[in-house]
Amino acid sequence: MICLLRWTALLWTLNSIPCALGMAVSEQSDGSCPPLSVEERRFSDVLDRPLEITGFDLTEMFLLRKGTIAEDLPSFRLGSSPLIKPTKLIFPNGLPSEYSLVSIWRVRRTTKKDRWYLWQIFDQSGGSQVNVVVDGDKKVVEFSFQSLLRNTLRYTFKSRDLHALFDRQWHKLSISVQTNAVSIYMDCKLIERRVTDERASIDPSGRTLITTRIEDGRPVDIELKQFLIYCDPYIAELENCCELEDPKAGLPGVAGLPGQKGDKGEKGNTGEAGPTGNGGPKGELGSEGQKGIDGEKGLKGDSGPVGPVGPKGTKGDTGLPGTPGLPAEKECLKGDQGLQGEKGEKGSAGVPGRPGEPGKEGKRGRRGKPGDPGPRGSPVSYLLPLSLVYIGSFLLILHRRSR
Repeated sequence: MICLLRWTALLWTLNSIPCALGMAVSEQSDGSCPPLSVEERRFSDVLDRPLEITGFDLTEMFLLRKGTIAEDLPSFRLGSSPLIKPTKLIFPNGLPSEYSLVSIWRVRRTTKKDRWYLWQIFDQSGGSQVNVVVDGDKKVVEFSFQSLLRNTLRYTFKSRDLHALFDRQWHKLSISVQTNAVSIYMDCKLIERRVTDERASIDPSGRTLITTRIEDGRPVDIELKQFLIYCDPYIAELENCCELEDPKAGLPGVAGLPGQKGDKGEKGNTGEAGPTGNGGPKGELGSEGQKGIDGEKGLKGDSGPVGPVGPKGTKGDTGLPGTPGLPAEKECLKGDQGLQGEKGEKGSAGVPGRPGEPGKEGKRGRRGKPGDPGPRGSPVSYLLPLSLVYIGSFLLILHRRSR
């Protein structure tokens, strides 16, 4: 009874999925998505009846050649020609606003660090409308699109769970694109969900490409098993990962013979420095080595310091006459007055000057002392001094009048 109730509840839930979640089960009203044939076992874990799924198989549309055929789901050779086609050939009636992208692939040793487009649609002018980028160096997945304002919005998924995408094993990468959200799944496990702005509609007049290197536009060297786009955003969550498992697996068999030697792995990271060892014993003195060969001539050294002043040289010979100077200008400007010179030395005695004019009459001196009596003179000698006195007085009077 309990099992019956469980199955009844499960069937009711599944029947309500198309109404509650809008899953496309052959009910695309606009007719933009054709029916898509897929194996029933993809949904055997969830549904007890096959669904009529709509969508696009890009591996068939790009006419990829089958490679390995030993497996139920063969891988495809990407070749060397650019994997690009007109968008109208891939999506004749356009791409729905909500969809799921489901891909199965594995990177190779030479490309596990490459950056490449898993899928891209661009318009006639070469502008990207939507793309999915796989970055092996950063180990992230990017989803970009144009918003309603025609600006590019990019969402980068950086979860550490995505690092396993680059371990050279088969993995299933699925992306659910809804009106206001983008979810990414790896190996049927939800990795991350991001809320987004609304997207602009896709212009089908451009081109579409898959698995292309960003660097040069050539196909990336990976192995691809599947590339589907469902016209339902919830198929990415409903699909299982039966393609990654061996459907014929039974009980463990007998161990096989050792395989061939694998490829040389990449150089590991530098390890941490070990502890410092103990000092060793002092070695014996070695023998004298041989004389080395002469080294090459060294480079010119830097200039040395200025040397001391040398002794004064002898007087040189008289030089040759110089060339005539330039003619002086006719009109010379008067120069500025020079500074006052220093006081010169006392000169030698000059030539005696001309006699000066007679000075003023001096003051009358004091009366002298009486002289000694002279000898008695003759009468003539007595008159001569008296006449001289009169003559002197007369000349003095004339001199004063002449002044």
